[in-house]
Amino acid sequence: MKKLLSILTVIMCVFTASARGNYSHDPAGLPNAARTILKNNFKANVSHFKIEKDFGMVKEYDVVLTDGTEITFDSHGNWKDIEVRQNASVPASLIPAAIKEYVKQNQKKAKITGIEKNRSGYEVELSNGVEMKFNNEGKFLRYDK
Repeated sequence: MKKLLSILTVIMCVFTASARGNYSHDPAGLPNAARTILKNNFKANVSHFKIEKDFGMVKEYDVVLTDGTEITFDSHGNWKDIEVRQNASVPASLIPAAIKEYVKQNQKKAKITGIEKNRSGYEVELSNGVEMKFNNEGKFLRYDK
């Protein structure tokens, strides 16, 4: 019984250790696609990032830039979530055209300070505190609370 308990304890420790993320300051540790997005769309450098793992496999990269911008990339380097400072805007090149146009027409003075891409579409956060949901094609669905 003690031997079985010891084995289970070791297995739990291994899984717990592999589930933790690793931190780095070197952008070379990011996938090529993520480095390209950062290089082409953001002026700030990578401050640090965390590699999130599940059972030893990379799940995502949580990147923080020197200007405070936070970006989450999937394991292939595609962005999933972008959050910028309140007085900044998510780079226009990363926002689907239909979403940019809808915000421009309906929230004239607001900037897009956050955008999240998921299976059902996009969640957008504006500088005025308004949150909106769009489908995968960028069609407005509703205001969110």
